[in-house]
Amino acid sequence: MVEGKILVIEDDLKVRTNIKLLLEEEGYKVFCAATGEEGVPLALEILPDLIICDIMMPGMDGYEVLKRLSEDRSITPIPFIYLTAKVEKEDLRTGMQLGADDYIFKPFRAEDLLRAVSIRLKKYQLIKEELLKEQNSNQENSGDDIRLTENERLFLVINGTPQFIKINEIRFIQAEDQYTNVHFVDGKSILIRKSLSAWEKILPDSVFQRIHRTTILNMNLIIKVEKWFSNSFHAYLKGVDEPFVISRRYMTKLKSHL
Repeated sequence: MVEGKILVIEDDLKVRTNIKLLLEEEGYKVFCAATGEEGVPLALEILPDLIICDIMMPGMDGYEVLKRLSEDRSITPIPFIYLTAKVEKEDLRTGMQLGADDYIFKPFRAEDLLRAVSIRLKKYQLIKEELLKEQNSNQENSGDDIRLTENERLFLVINGTPQFIKINEIRFIQAEDQYTNVHFVDGKSILIRKSLSAWEKILPDSVFQRIHRTTILNMNLIIKVEKWFSNSFHAYLKGVDEPFVISRRYMTKLKSHL
């Protein structure tokens, strides 16, 4: 049995409770939400290994739940199973187009639910392991020297969860001890065990430049640059209230990009 965190989003208390007890008996750690409005932020908080979600719910239905979660890079790879009493082809097609991995039809047998959960979790675990191996292999063989282009995506495994990062959506990166905090244009950020120097080796230098010993900026998002003092400058970035200090050491190199 593959261990994992499972989020159950189901408005029917009896069904929700039965699923929770059934999964907990198998050793899974189960979180529950009674509505889509509760389920979406909970999913983003706990980053489960699998989500089971009813389709027909008041307010935010299951389709909208999957649509909202698919917009977040940290959730996108997580397997998603729908619970439904509807069997029309159009409904199935809608869910699959949104990215659902499987359907469980009500009323369901316990063994059918457990089988579907086990299969999806095993596949997800294999994907994580393979991608992590690939990531480690690429780093060992290339020394992080493969420079990406602005429109590429970078794959990272963060807290055991595979995530795709769109390079052109990175707003800025700041060093935090042995980690770096990567900030995106949508306002979200993630903490990654990767140095600024390592980022410099793979990010396109036509777009991303270090402006300070602790900061890398997306030059495409700079609104203006103003002289500050001691031959340093302030850079104002789109979507960020406070300016960034460009140190004198990096200003000469940056002039050709501004």
